[in-house]
Amino acid sequence: VQLVESGGGLVQAGDSLRLSCAASGLPFSYYAMGWFRQAPGKERVFVAAISRGGSATSYADSVKGRFTVSRDNAKNTVLLQMSSLKPEDTAVYFCAARESGARSTYASMGDYEYWGRGTLVTVSS
Repeated sequence: VQLVESGGGLVQAGDSLRLSCAASGLPFSYYAMGWFRQAPGKERVFVAAISRGGSATSYADSVKGRFTVSRDNAKNTVLLQMSSLKPEDTAVYFCAARESGARSTYASMGDYEYWGRGTLVTVSS
């Protein structure tokens, strides 16, 4: 199983950025997906999650209304559209996967079986 994040970079506050996570080696449509982030010197925390079919999503309060998670099961890809970025969004962003039921989303790190290596997002003020 391989999860590969891309799309990170340096942006200014207020900008938008779209992260992608390409999955391989697993039956993607049977897996719920999640995004987490880890700021420098801090613990990894939940950002967003999407059910295996895409019908259910959940978000951390800190990103609700600014970030949107989506997936394309035909392309084995999950996306995180980030808008109105703030300096406090600066972090390494990780995607994660776990086999799941139809409409389940998961917000705990321990719920996930597989992880990517992350992509760095830096938001300057």
